[in-house]
Amino acid sequence: MTTESVMTEPQRTRVAPTVLAGIGAFVVVGVYVLISSIDLGLWTSSGPGPGMFPFAMGGLLVAMSAIWLVQELRQPTETASGVDRGLVIAVVVSLALLAAVMDLIGFQLSMFIFLMYHLKIRGRRGWVSSLIIALAGSVGAFYAFNYGLNVALPTAGITVLNSIGL
Repeated sequence: MTTESVMTEPQRTRVAPTVLAGIGAFVVVGVYVLISSIDLGLWTSSGPGPGMFPFAMGGLLVAMSAIWLVQELRQPTETASGVDRGLVIAVVVSLALLAAVMDLIGFQLSMFIFLMYHLKIRGRRGWVSSLIIALAGSVGAFYAFNYGLNVALPTAGITVLNSIGL
């Protein structure tokens, strides 16, 4: 028995290239938001300008990316052996469809269908919880934004749907 195995320092794991790529992507997006928000104006004579909130969010994204990098350098996370490509494709395709139909059928109906798909079909939740969450996430969010925050969300472009409040 040798004491060499006890005396040597354990092999450190390296940060996975995919994790570094993810951190880099967040930094790029954060810097882009920072630069773009300056053009909107950070301050006006009456207070914060339209670019202040995106500027703060861009700065927060860059700062959180830096914290993530430091954490990864200290103790790299173990990466999963594989990615569920079906889930990734389902999310990307459903988001693209959501964006494509939102102006046609409105926020409420398109978000309801999107949430029901992900909750009931992909997530295999029960009917009651799926319906409650989908209604709150679609109709509830629509009313909260339109009437609570005065931020207009898209309504249906189809006359029949628009006439019933969608």
